[in-house]
Amino acid sequence: MQSAHPSVLAVTGPHDTDGVMRAVHAHLPKPHDPFVDLIPEIGIKLTPRHYAYLKISEGCNHRCTFCIIPSMRGDLVSRPIGEVMQEAENLVRAGVKELLVISQDTSAYGVDVKYRTGFWNGKPLKTRMKELCDALGSLGVWVRLHYVYPYPSVDDVIPLMASGKILPYLDIPFQHASPRILKLMKRPAAAEKVLARVRAWRAACPALTIRSTFIAGFPGETEEEFEMLLGFLKEAQLDRVGCFAYSPVDGAKANELPDAVPEEVREERRKRFMQVQAGISSAKLKSKIGTTQKVILDAPGIGRSAADAPEIDGLVYFDKSHKLKAGSFVDVRIERADEHDLHGRLA
Repeated sequence: MQSAHPSVLAVTGPHDTDGVMRAVHAHLPKPHDPFVDLIPEIGIKLTPRHYAYLKISEGCNHRCTFCIIPSMRGDLVSRPIGEVMQEAENLVRAGVKELLVISQDTSAYGVDVKYRTGFWNGKPLKTRMKELCDALGSLGVWVRLHYVYPYPSVDDVIPLMASGKILPYLDIPFQHASPRILKLMKRPAAAEKVLARVRAWRAACPALTIRSTFIAGFPGETEEEFEMLLGFLKEAQLDRVGCFAYSPVDGAKANELPDAVPEEVREERRKRFMQVQAGISSAKLKSKIGTTQKVILDAPGIGRSAADAPEIDGLVYFDKSHKLKAGSFVDVRIERADEHDLHGRLA
């Protein structure tokens, strides 16, 4: 087209606002804005240089009764995929080695725009989790998924994990296992389906790490239902787990439910839950003794494996007799494990 029409400055796809503006500024320099021009291309980061959070949407379409996020932030609004990818590229160019994908509901990315096709570097790209993960995986850094709902669409990203394109790591807040409690929570999953899906994911990607969170002492929870939750935990054998005693957040619909669980019972159940998980976590970490793990360095002698997200998961400790910088990757031979962390030496 440009050879036939030399006066055409550039050709872009539909809705490619960024592409149009880049073409315009290539021929007409962008006016100086003293308020924003001093901000670096990657924006203002509050994390260390080697990792960064990449927010892909705001708000949530779910109405979980224990949560007030939709009342504060509204329904799901997905960021344009070209904008997300441009931010990711800028972060990687600035030295980021690990991208942590976050939102209120990562697996619903693009639902609100009906998976509209966007553009990245002039190429069409659907606004959908699988395509986003595929594109992020091409940047050559660790990509970690957080806050994923257990939808069937998650099945589509497991092959990307199995092939090494993104980290084999899923952060999925299951919250409970009792069908009745899940219904009271207005959660979109059933325990038996979750277990079947977890088994299928692990069969397709044996290295998969699954992190989750749960609530103990939700209003109306009986001892039998709590035991059902413990049974689910033992069967699922999740890698990383957190548990919160139910807390009546102002404005949450769950506060209106009958049969509130006394605070001391809520806390006692949380402790019992974490005792069960401590045994599971300890056994899983001990199974890594004798293996060599690829580790990203956070500080001298301290790093994280692919199974460890910053600030919420465990650490890998090894000798400090090196001059490597944070963000470097090293191989660590695991010699010891405890309830949360691994210990070893440089391989």
